[in-house]
Amino acid sequence: MSRKILIVEDERDVVKLLRYNLEKEGFRVNHVSDGALVLPEVRRDMPDLVILDLMLPGMDGLEVCRQLRRNDKYAGLPVLMLTARGEEADRVVGLEIGADDYVTKPFSTRELVARVRALLRRKDLPDRPPSSLHRGQLMIDPTAHRVTMEGQTVELSALEFRLLHFLASHPGMVFSRDQLLDRVWGNDRSVTPRSVDVYVRRIRGKIEKESDQPAYVETVHGVGYRFGTAGE
Repeated sequence: MSRKILIVEDERDVVKLLRYNLEKEGFRVNHVSDGALVLPEVRRDMPDLVILDLMLPGMDGLEVCRQLRRNDKYAGLPVLMLTARGEEADRVVGLEIGADDYVTKPFSTRELVARVRALLRRKDLPDRPPSSLHRGQLMIDPTAHRVTMEGQTVELSALEFRLLHFLASHPGMVFSRDQLLDRVWGNDRSVTPRSVDVYVRRIRGKIEKESDQPAYVETVHGVGYRFGTAGE
C-alpha cells in the first residue's frame, strides 16, 4: 500500500509541484491550505508523514506542530518543515517544537523526496526492537515507542526517541555531536551538530527534573553528551 503524505501549504504552485513529484514516486497525497484544518484532516485520514509550511493562514505551522506533538496519537508522526525563511533561528525554532527535518524554499524536488523517504525509513526502524530499558525512574519501551518517567508518559518525537534510546543504551559512554549525528541520524541526515543540542534541550525539558542540572542526559564539556549512570 502506498504511503500517505499530507501537504500543509497555501501556495498553489508549491502544492502542485509537490503533489506531482510525490505522486510520481508512488505516494498518496492529501492537501490542506489552512493550519486550523490539519488536526481534523489527520484524524480523518492518518498520514505517514506531514509536509508542513511555516507560514499558514488560520494557524501557523509552529502551532500546528506543537499541537501534533501534544497529542499522544500523533507524537511520533514525522514532520518535514517547509519554509521560505532561511535563517538558522527559524529552523532551530522549528526543530525545538518538534519538527523532524526542514527544507528551505526554493528547494530541489529531488532533495525533498529524498528527505521524505529518509524520514519514513527512520519511522520504520527498528524492525526487531530491543527490550525495554529501565534507568532509574525512566523507562524506554522501543516496542511501544513509549517513554515514562515515574510512571507518567513522556511524549517524544521520533528523533527525540531515537536519540534518547541510543544514549540510554550506552550508559556512561561519551559521544560527540558528530558521532550522534552518524549513529542516530545516519547517512540521510541534513542537519548540523547544533541540531543535536536542540534535541538534547527538548529531551531534557521532558525527562529532567532540573534541566540545568541533568541527571540523565549529561553534557561533557568540550566533548559531547553521555547518559548518566546516577539513575542506574
